[in-house]
Amino acid sequence: MYKILFREGLAPSIHLLRVEAPAIARKAQPGQFVVVRVDEKGERIPLTIADWDTEEGSITVVFTEVGRTTHKLADLGVGDFITNFVGPLGLPAHIEKFGTVVCVATGYGIATIVPIVRALREEGNRLVSIIWAGSKAFLFGEDRLQSFSDRLIVTTGDGSYGRGGFVLEPLEELLRGGEKVDRVIVMGSTCTMRLCAATTKPFGVKTIVSLNPIMVDGTGMCGVCRVSIGGVTKFACVDGPEFDGHEVDWPLLMARRCTYCGEPYSVLQYQCRHCAQW
Repeated sequence: MYKILFREGLAPSIHLLRVEAPAIARKAQPGQFVVVRVDEKGERIPLTIADWDTEEGSITVVFTEVGRTTHKLADLGVGDFITNFVGPLGLPAHIEKFGTVVCVATGYGIATIVPIVRALREEGNRLVSIIWAGSKAFLFGEDRLQSFSDRLIVTTGDGSYGRGGFVLEPLEELLRGGEKVDRVIVMGSTCTMRLCAATTKPFGVKTIVSLNPIMVDGTGMCGVCRVSIGGVTKFACVDGPEFDGHEVDWPLLMARRCTYCGEPYSVLQYQCRHCAQW
């Protein structure tokens, strides 16, 4: 059993939990994730590690309410317990001095990309971060991400804060600008990662995405999280979650993620329908 030490509502339907898990905190690295089961009858879901504190022995996760499990997780408060909290899982993010790195994040990715941005900054990279929310009401984590970025570009879908539009426009402007971009890293919805990879491909800039397919055990045994990378089957849980976005078979990934979409109409269905246009 894993005790919740702190919880915060970051934006409508987006929540932060800090969970007591000292063994995981001692080994956590940027880009890794945990598999969570709220109770004995619950499903197992992967959540990217947003931060950790080795002294407190805690792990921070951020998630969006989408289905039954995330709604049940959102109902828990300080002092409540999570039945299973397993990790750290997955390969750590590839961190080295690349030069200028553009980090793109939407939704809960604004929080989960922070450990990667922080680690890249410590290696001496120049960091340009681009974040997006539907409106100012859904925006969070701006100050924290700014503290590790040389430049932060904020975009909102309705133009209520920062720059109106989506992340693709400023991303393409940076790629077309005078400064050489050495790497792009994207964290967010599958749709966002797919569109960013399509934007960077003509420029030949390596683009890393963090895939989040459906998972069960998170150790490579079940094969549920299989993805096609450059025509080769990989497991996101043990071979990822980071992959080259230009090699991902996006139509197959989207089709597999939509396998269990049902009524009532879900956020995932909306993303799948939107991506089908690209």
